[in-house]
Amino acid sequence: MRKGQYRFVAGFLVVPVALYVIFVIWPYIQTFGYSLTDWKGQSQTFRFVGLDNYRKLFQDDVFLKAIWHNILFLVFIPVITILLALFFAFMLNAGGRGRAGGVQGVAGARFYKILYFFPQVLSLAILAVLFNAVYRSDGGGLLNGSLIKLGLVDADHPVEWLNEPNMVLWALLLVVVWHGVGFYLVLFSAAMQSIPRDIYEAALIDGASRGQSFFRITLPLLWDSVQTAWVYLGIVAMDMFVLVSSMTQNMGAYGGGPDHHSDVMSTVMMRNFLYYGKSGYACAMGVVMLLLTLVLSVVTLRATRRERIEF
Repeated sequence: MRKGQYRFVAGFLVVPVALYVIFVIWPYIQTFGYSLTDWKGQSQTFRFVGLDNYRKLFQDDVFLKAIWHNILFLVFIPVITILLALFFAFMLNAGGRGRAGGVQGVAGARFYKILYFFPQVLSLAILAVLFNAVYRSDGGGLLNGSLIKLGLVDADHPVEWLNEPNMVLWALLLVVVWHGVGFYLVLFSAAMQSIPRDIYEAALIDGASRGQSFFRITLPLLWDSVQTAWVYLGIVAMDMFVLVSSMTQNMGAYGGGPDHHSDVMSTVMMRNFLYYGKSGYACAMGVVMLLLTLVLSVVTLRATRRERIEF
């Protein structure tokens, strides 16, 4: 460092760090500042109200219900997506048996990888349109039409998938899982391919079953990838704005129907910001969302931390 390396490194870092502060850190600071005011969004004059927005926030039944919905998504989306992706990845990489008794994927594994990954090439907006057609509440919807053909649903009383309070969250969750499984399947498959086949073959010789191979070999060696997937899926569960606002938009401004049974924090925030003109109040919601997401990431990383396994 006596030869000027500090100045050399600082010369390269000053521009990207400045851009990061201006375009990432500064908007966060501005949002927190606006959350302490009664800003209406379009007016350039506003009054400092301190923590009043935060006090109102935790007395807002709609926002508290939205937090509960995000928690439900936070529990079920990562668990279901990761379990399905791990199962499919294991079957496509180590679920079959070669002619010589070795370990390989099931027949047609390459085709299945492409098939499972296909939902990832669709944007969330297209996904919302697609599943709106699937969940249509008349006989023309794919799901209701199939159930009517099978005689499980009365044609005069089709299921209101997106209008039924007890079903709408599960309908949205199914879309997220269907969209995400293929990506994490590919992620886990890439990690599995780095595991030497000799380990699986040695386990087979010792009489290990597929289930024992998965829990004793595959899962411990993929734990870093599982941990990363859990954090990313947790962030997805804390957002959900695009799907909720697109698939339930006919039930109110920025979705959330029926009767706020599908509201999440982001839809409540955008409704207050753009529809009700309570921009300072919405900024307080944004700050709470940021803090909850940061806490989630830290807790998940620490809770799932374990000693790295070398092979």
